[in-house]
Amino acid sequence: MLTSPPGYLKRVRELCTKYDVLLIADEVATGFGRTGKMFACQHEGVTPDLMTISKGLTGGYMPLAATLTTDDIYEAFLGTYADFKTFFHGHSYTGNPLGCAVALANIEVFQKEKTLARLQLKIKTMARLLQPLKQLPHVGEIRQQGFIVAIELVENKNTKKPYPLKERVGHRVAMEARRKGLLLRPIGNVMVLMPPLSTSLSELRRMVEILREAITTVTLLPASD
Repeated sequence: MLTSPPGYLKRVRELCTKYDVLLIADEVATGFGRTGKMFACQHEGVTPDLMTISKGLTGGYMPLAATLTTDDIYEAFLGTYADFKTFFHGHSYTGNPLGCAVALANIEVFQKEKTLARLQLKIKTMARLLQPLKQLPHVGEIRQQGFIVAIELVENKNTKKPYPLKERVGHRVAMEARRKGLLLRPIGNVMVLMPPLSTSLSELRRMVEILREAITTVTLLPASD
């Protein structure tokens, strides 16, 4: 859950263009508003040659993925059967009508409810709510990009020494949070917080409160087998 520095993606785009290399953007997790814009590439005005999307495409209600590409790439595979240029690829669930219907309904909700505009206050509120967590003795860096947050748990805050993975501190914090009603997915000792875009401000406050309580409880108790 590391974020690239400002200007990084734009520079990658420039280099790919200069050396005629295709830029592929994986927006499976970051697409559809997760970073505060429809797609993360838009933060730096970058248009990739290929973009993979999923997850938020259906609001998480059904599994569906798609690959977007530029006209130039599309036309390279466009031709008659005799040309044999077509990218002959497919599987049993290609173009699943139910999945596509859910995706269309989700996009309609984005437009009608102005999801991206309403999300901005939630992003700012989450940033404010996370500030007190920085004072906890075993919380290292907190990284936020839109509605994606990564909270590093460290054994020593001054030296930034990480917890030994065998202590499974992240897992224990997740289990403690679950007992309090919050489902989290840790990556090692990094706590990942990615609330649904529809989360209310009161729900957001409760999520951060539970996370703070879980971190405090686990990091103040010795590890158990």
